[in-house]
Amino acid sequence: MTQPDTWSETAKVAIAAQSGADVHFDSITETVDIDIGEKGFDVINTLAGGRLVKFTPQEPTTITLEAYPLEAGTDSGATGEGFFDLMNSADTSQPVTISSDRDRDKYRMSIMWTTDTASTTYAESQIVSPTNSCLRAVAADGYFTSVKPSFTDGVLKFTVTYKIPAFDKSGNANLKIESVNGSATATLTALASYTSSTKW
Repeated sequence: MTQPDTWSETAKVAIAAQSGADVHFDSITETVDIDIGEKGFDVINTLAGGRLVKFTPQEPTTITLEAYPLEAGTDSGATGEGFFDLMNSADTSQPVTISSDRDRDKYRMSIMWTTDTASTTYAESQIVSPTNSCLRAVAADGYFTSVKPSFTDGVLKFTVTYKIPAFDKSGNANLKIESVNGSATATLTALASYTSSTKW
Protein backbone atom coordinates (compact mmCIF):
# COMPACT_ATOMS: atom_id res chain seq x y z
CA MET A 1 0.00 0.00 0.00
CA THR A 2 1.35 3.46 -0.87
CA GLN A 3 0.68 6.81 0.74
CA PRO A 4 -2.80 8.36 0.49
CA ASP A 5 -3.31 11.70 -1.24
CA THR A 6 -3.82 13.36 2.14
CA TRP A 7 -4.13 12.41 5.78
CA SER A 8 -7.83 12.95 6.47
CA GLU A 9 -10.87 11.92 8.52
CA THR A 10 -9.18 9.82 11.21
CA ALA A 11 -6.19 9.96 13.53
CA LYS A 12 -5.04 8.14 16.64
CA VAL A 13 -4.29 9.87 19.94
CA ALA A 14 -2.61 8.33 22.97
CA ILE A 15 -1.64 9.96 26.27
CA ALA A 16 0.62 8.36 28.86
CA ALA A 17 1.50 9.61 32.32
CA GLN A 18 5.14 9.13 33.23
CA SER A 19 5.49 5.51 34.41
CA GLY A 20 1.91 4.84 33.26
CA ALA A 21 0.31 3.04 30.33
CA ASP A 22 -0.86 4.69 27.12
CA VAL A 23 -4.54 5.70 27.21
CA HIS A 24 -6.35 6.18 23.89
CA PHE A 25 -8.43 9.32 23.39
CA ASP A 26 -9.23 9.31 19.66
CA SER A 27 -12.81 8.05 20.17
CA ILE A 28 -13.79 11.25 22.03
CA THR A 29 -11.49 13.73 20.25
CA GLU A 30 -12.69 15.76 17.26
CA THR A 31 -9.72 17.98 16.39
CA VAL A 32 -5.98 18.20 17.06
CA ASP A 33 -3.87 21.33 16.55
CA ILE A 34 -0.09 21.15 16.91
CA ASP A 35 1.60 24.53 17.27
CA ILE A 36 5.30 23.67 17.10
CA GLY A 37 7.32 26.28 18.96
CA GLU A 38 8.90 28.96 16.82
CA LYS A 39 12.67 28.73 16.42
CA GLY A 40 13.09 32.46 15.97
CA PHE A 41 15.68 35.16 16.00
CA ASP A 42 16.11 38.88 16.63
CA VAL A 43 17.91 41.31 14.35
CA ILE A 44 20.55 43.80 15.51
CA ASN A 45 21.05 46.77 13.22
CA THR A 46 24.62 48.02 12.83
CA LEU A 47 25.67 51.58 12.01
CA ALA A 48 27.07 50.37 8.69
CA GLY A 49 23.57 49.30 7.64
CA GLY A 50 24.19 45.62 8.24
CA ARG A 51 22.00 43.19 10.13
CA LEU A 52 23.25 40.77 12.77
CA VAL A 53 21.17 37.72 13.62
CA LYS A 54 20.73 36.92 17.31
CA PHE A 55 19.09 33.53 17.74
CA THR A 56 16.42 33.12 20.42
CA PRO A 57 15.61 29.83 22.18
CA GLN A 58 12.87 27.75 20.61
CA GLU A 59 9.48 28.44 22.16
CA PRO A 60 7.30 25.74 23.77
CA THR A 61 5.13 23.52 21.57
CA THR A 62 1.39 23.60 22.27
CA ILE A 63 -1.04 20.81 21.35
CA THR A 64 -4.75 21.58 21.58
CA LEU A 65 -7.53 18.99 21.51
CA GLU A 66 -11.25 19.57 21.08
CA ALA A 67 -13.05 16.64 22.65
CA TYR A 68 -16.38 15.37 23.94
CA PRO A 69 -15.82 13.34 27.13
CA LEU A 70 -18.72 12.10 29.22
CA GLU A 71 -16.80 11.66 32.47
CA ALA A 72 -14.52 13.72 34.69
CA GLY A 73 -11.56 11.40 34.19
CA THR A 74 -10.47 7.87 33.36
CA ASP A 75 -10.97 5.53 36.30
CA SER A 76 -9.57 2.40 34.60
CA GLY A 77 -8.69 0.80 31.29
CA ALA A 78 -6.92 1.98 28.14
CA THR A 79 -9.74 4.13 26.74
CA GLY A 80 -9.75 7.78 27.76
CA GLU A 81 -13.01 8.94 29.37
CA GLY A 82 -12.21 12.45 30.64
CA PHE A 83 -9.50 15.08 31.04
CA PHE A 84 -9.62 16.68 34.48
CA ASP A 85 -7.35 13.98 35.90
CA LEU A 86 -4.60 15.06 33.48
CA MET A 87 -4.27 18.35 35.38
CA ASN A 88 -4.94 16.98 38.86
CA SER A 89 -4.61 13.72 40.77
CA ALA A 90 -6.56 10.84 39.23
CA ASP A 91 -9.41 8.93 40.87
CA THR A 92 -9.40 5.26 39.87
CA SER A 93 -12.84 4.30 41.17
CA GLN A 94 -16.49 5.22 40.61
CA PRO A 95 -17.81 7.75 41.30
CA VAL A 96 -14.87 9.67 39.81
CA THR A 97 -14.09 12.66 42.01
CA ILE A 98 -11.26 15.00 41.00
CA SER A 99 -10.34 17.99 43.15
CA SER A 100 -8.00 20.84 42.27
CA ASP A 101 -4.49 20.31 43.58
CA ARG A 102 -0.92 21.51 43.05
CA ASP A 103 0.33 18.37 41.28
CA ARG A 104 2.10 18.87 37.96
CA ASP A 105 2.61 15.47 36.39
CA LYS A 106 4.57 14.86 33.20
CA TYR A 107 2.81 13.29 30.21
CA ARG A 108 3.62 12.01 26.74
CA MET A 109 1.19 12.56 23.87
CA SER A 110 1.35 10.59 20.62
CA ILE A 111 -0.66 11.51 17.52
CA MET A 112 -0.60 9.32 14.42
CA TRP A 113 -2.17 9.29 10.98
CA THR A 114 -1.86 5.92 9.26
CA THR A 115 -3.24 3.66 6.56
CA ASP A 116 -3.19 0.80 9.08
CA THR A 117 -6.86 0.53 10.09
CA ALA A 118 -6.56 -2.54 12.34
CA SER A 119 -8.47 -2.18 15.59
CA THR A 120 -5.30 -3.10 17.48
CA THR A 121 -3.23 -0.28 15.94
CA TYR A 122 -2.80 2.71 18.23
CA ALA A 123 -0.78 5.93 18.17
CA GLU A 124 2.08 4.18 19.96
CA SER A 125 2.04 1.08 17.73
CA GLN A 126 4.61 -0.26 15.27
CA ILE A 127 3.90 0.43 11.59
CA VAL A 128 5.48 -1.77 8.91
CA SER A 129 6.18 -0.45 5.40
CA PRO A 130 5.55 -1.29 2.53
CA THR A 131 2.38 -2.75 4.07
CA ASN A 132 1.31 0.60 5.55
CA SER A 133 2.36 4.24 5.80
CA CYS A 134 2.05 6.74 8.63
CA LEU A 135 2.99 10.11 10.06
CA ARG A 136 3.45 10.38 13.82
CA ALA A 137 4.17 13.25 16.22
CA VAL A 138 5.34 12.39 19.74
CA ALA A 139 5.74 14.95 22.52
CA ALA A 140 7.14 13.96 25.92
CA ASP A 141 7.86 15.57 29.30
CA GLY A 142 4.99 18.02 28.86
CA TYR A 143 2.18 19.25 31.07
CA PHE A 144 -1.55 19.75 30.64
CA THR A 145 -2.11 23.43 31.32
CA SER A 146 -5.85 23.84 30.75
CA VAL A 147 -9.09 21.86 30.47
CA LYS A 148 -11.94 24.16 29.46
CA PRO A 149 -15.51 22.89 29.12
CA SER A 150 -18.02 24.86 27.04
CA PHE A 151 -21.76 24.33 26.61
CA THR A 152 -22.47 27.39 24.44
CA ASP A 153 -23.50 25.37 21.36
CA GLY A 154 -25.86 23.04 23.23
CA VAL A 155 -23.27 20.26 23.43
CA LEU A 156 -20.57 19.90 26.07
CA LYS A 157 -17.20 20.35 24.38
CA PHE A 158 -13.80 20.45 26.06
CA THR A 159 -10.76 22.36 24.83
CA VAL A 160 -7.64 20.74 26.27
CA THR A 161 -4.15 22.27 26.12
CA TYR A 162 -0.86 20.42 26.51
CA LYS A 163 2.54 22.15 26.41
CA ILE A 164 6.14 20.98 26.20
CA PRO A 165 9.47 22.80 26.20
CA ALA A 166 11.60 22.08 23.14
CA PHE A 167 14.24 20.31 25.25
CA ASP A 168 14.64 18.84 28.73
CA LYS A 169 17.16 20.18 31.24
CA SER A 170 19.91 18.03 29.68
CA GLY A 171 19.25 19.41 26.20
CA ASN A 172 17.51 16.29 24.88
CA ALA A 173 14.59 16.75 22.48
CA ASN A 174 11.04 16.57 23.83
CA LEU A 175 9.41 16.41 20.38
CA LYS A 176 9.91 14.12 17.41
CA ILE A 177 8.08 13.72 14.10
CA GLU A 178 8.47 10.44 12.20
CA SER A 179 7.01 8.66 9.19
CA VAL A 180 7.23 5.71 6.82
CA ASN A 181 6.07 6.17 3.22
CA GLY A 182 4.48 2.83 2.41
CA SER A 183 6.81 2.00 -0.47
CA ALA A 184 10.25 1.34 1.00
CA THR A 185 10.88 -1.62 3.30
CA ALA A 186 11.09 -0.05 6.74
CA THR A 187 9.57 -0.31 10.20
CA LEU A 188 8.43 2.52 12.41
CA THR A 189 9.06 0.97 15.80
CA ALA A 190 6.50 0.97 18.60
CA LEU A 191 7.00 3.52 21.34
CA ALA A 192 8.52 2.19 24.53
CA SER A 193 6.80 2.67 27.86
CA TYR A 194 7.16 6.26 29.01
CA THR A 195 9.32 6.60 32.12
CA SER A 196 11.60 9.21 33.71
CA SER A 197 14.50 7.84 31.65
CA THR A 198 12.71 6.78 28.42
CA LYS A 199 10.65 9.20 26.33
CA TRP A 200 10.00 6.98 23.33
